[in-house]
Amino acid sequence: MGYVQEARENHVKKKVEEALRSKMKKKALKECDHLTSKYAECSSGRTLSVVWKCRQQAKELNDCLHQYTNDAVMEEMKNDYMLQQEGKGSTRVVYVPIQLNQHVIMLTLKCFSCCFHLSQHLGNSSTANDQYLLKVIATPVAGRTKAQLADLALSPHCKVTTGEAVLAVADRSLPSVDKSSRESMEEKHKLLILYATETGNAMDAAERIGREAERRGCPVSLLSLDQFDVSSLPNERIVVFVVSTTGQGDTPDSMKVFWRYLLQRNLAPNWLEGVQYAVFGLGDSGYQKYNFVAKKLDKRLSDLAGTAIIERGLGDDQHPSGYEGALDPWLSSLWKVLNKSNPEFFPNGIDIVRPDMNLMDCPKVQITYHDVDKVHSEFAAASELESMALQIGSAQSTSLGRFSPDKRRPQCWLKMIKNFSLTRAGCGKDVRHIEFEFLQSAVHYEVGDALEILPGQNPAAVDAFIGRCNLDPEAFITVQLRDAKSDGISYASRIPIKLKKFVELTLDVASASPRRYLFEVMSFFATAEHEKERLQYFASPEGRDDLYQYNQKERRTVLEVLEDFPSVQMPFEWLVQLVPPLRTRAFSISSSPSAHPNQVHLTVNVVSFLTPFKRNRAGLCSKWLAELDPGEVVHIPAWFQKGSLPPPPPALPLILIGPGTGCAPFRGFVAERAMQTKHSPTAPVLFFFGCQNEGNDFLYKEFWSFHSRNGGILSEEKGGGFYVAFSRDQPKKVYVQHKMREKSEKIWSLLSKGAAIYVAGSATKMPADVTSAFEEIISKESGVSREFAVRWLRALEKAGKYHVEAWS
Repeated sequence: MGYVQEARENHVKKKVEEALRSKMKKKALKECDHLTSKYAECSSGRTLSVVWKCRQQAKELNDCLHQYTNDAVMEEMKNDYMLQQEGKGSTRVVYVPIQLNQHVIMLTLKCFSCCFHLSQHLGNSSTANDQYLLKVIATPVAGRTKAQLADLALSPHCKVTTGEAVLAVADRSLPSVDKSSRESMEEKHKLLILYATETGNAMDAAERIGREAERRGCPVSLLSLDQFDVSSLPNERIVVFVVSTTGQGDTPDSMKVFWRYLLQRNLAPNWLEGVQYAVFGLGDSGYQKYNFVAKKLDKRLSDLAGTAIIERGLGDDQHPSGYEGALDPWLSSLWKVLNKSNPEFFPNGIDIVRPDMNLMDCPKVQITYHDVDKVHSEFAAASELESMALQIGSAQSTSLGRFSPDKRRPQCWLKMIKNFSLTRAGCGKDVRHIEFEFLQSAVHYEVGDALEILPGQNPAAVDAFIGRCNLDPEAFITVQLRDAKSDGISYASRIPIKLKKFVELTLDVASASPRRYLFEVMSFFATAEHEKERLQYFASPEGRDDLYQYNQKERRTVLEVLEDFPSVQMPFEWLVQLVPPLRTRAFSISSSPSAHPNQVHLTVNVVSFLTPFKRNRAGLCSKWLAELDPGEVVHIPAWFQKGSLPPPPPALPLILIGPGTGCAPFRGFVAERAMQTKHSPTAPVLFFFGCQNEGNDFLYKEFWSFHSRNGGILSEEKGGGFYVAFSRDQPKKVYVQHKMREKSEKIWSLLSKGAAIYVAGSATKMPADVTSAFEEIISKESGVSREFAVRWLRALEKAGKYHVEAWS
């Protein structure tokens, strides 16, 4: 028996014995020993399999319970477990609504109660026989762990029925179940759910759809789009797509191959005839191309003769409840439509969440604990940086698809050499200029690229989380996905890592707010009744608004949630799955590799705010960076990625609009073009910058002033210009779009010469206001209609000369 399994079995056995000792005498404890020795995973709510060799044992045990358990508990049990007999001759199958409760004492009592009631039933039948076997089998959702049940069962005669708790009584000659016929039936009526995610939100939504379908008795197949063979799509009956939109209307990486296949021109117009589909998108209405991926996927599926069974749903991050504000009503409509068109999917109807099902699935990860003395140090021969890279790779290799494989190990290591504020102290905001130096060989990057940084976490918060969850920080663990194939497991994931280091590198314990599913799973592990009720309410559709007020709006962290519900003790596997992953943060690079070789610069707005209940909150990464001292040796793991602003050639005229920290990439553009000018003539550059006050937040004032005079890149004698909108220095607010209209003639002059437009900054209203200003300028200066100006700008975008990089 493995170390972890043995430890878990001993733990469960001890808890059961302690719980029952106050209610039973030695005779019951003897039977309890028999029970606890036959299962090791009861405490996690996964499976339960018990065999009583004859009905007499069950009756005697029940007599003990009657003597040492109060009447109210026994009466409740009798009401809960009404037996219904099925079958013929000597084969008896009795279905019992077993609702697993994570409280071990209640789980055990229910098991005993089932034994007693069945013994009474057999005693009244003509088939009573002491050779009969009594088995109590509690299956998880939709029979997903039938293999685990088979391993735990003590007899080959177990009958496992999908999605049901089965009390099976049979003689030793009971025939085996025809699994092939059942599986073919499930496959025929299986709902296929495909998702494409960049940050994990679409995966969370897809998993919720799958859970709700299974709870209505509908078998489900859940896959990422990069795991699905797109050529087999015409063979599917009903498909639900859950897709997110990234960047400026871009598809997630996991969807790119699928999408390219759908765009093939040689696909027949009726390629998806007979395929029914539904699309739910996740996006942010603050962006101009809101839910663009879901919209274009819906259109393409329709163009290929697919049939939409429901209007596409569009989840919005700007909604008070996030994407769930749209998902809840959309799901309600989906179940109604599916039940009407395909009633065989829901044999018990859509309004009944089956009470006889264990509604909690198995955790997706499995954790192996290693004896410290036997752990082979993979890090001994490695350098300090290589050792850190191995640990990050080991931790991030099991992030449930939320961390792409090429990012598991850092692309480079950085050392901070400068860190100072660009804003006046006490002005209400802190924007910092930060410079890094490559610790090893420099990584090639271009202006317009972005830098991703894995932030550090507060050590005190990490220690508090580990202490609250009763974890051993010094334990060595390996973590892997349960469904991962051995040949697909990375080398890094096989390297044992300290539990504390794993938490530091993968779990956002004190910054991000958890999803609703965490509250649902927590309710299974709550032993205090009032906590259980509150958690169940938060996890319900009725409690969505209150959960938003408690959780999202207050930016409640996982650590705070766990502290608010002290009776909850969750297995570490569930914590790894449900705690929000520690994500890298991306920043626009504000330096030129030509002007500053071996360096990379960032312009970082330190995020801080008050919640509705006046609690201070801060951005995890920006606060961490702001507090780093360049004098300290801190190795920062980083990755480079292509941004939304491609580097322009020297001969291309530029119109740049970058209010606030939107100026960051354009600092790199201007510095790069200044270096290019030393070797050959370059095209003019117009830059429109905006801030609140000249004395408070005029970012990089000296830099812009230097390049806008004496024949600099932004000087008027070079055909360019630098214009600033101070929104708060006068009674009437002035923004960049106002300055653009003032310089409409100059803007049109550059546009008519083939200039490219680059826009960067806040995703709220600025991009739309800037686009509107351009439409007005084109219409005014060229004498065309506004409609023509709109089409002109769209053509400019298709030609690759209108770029936007916005963030919320």
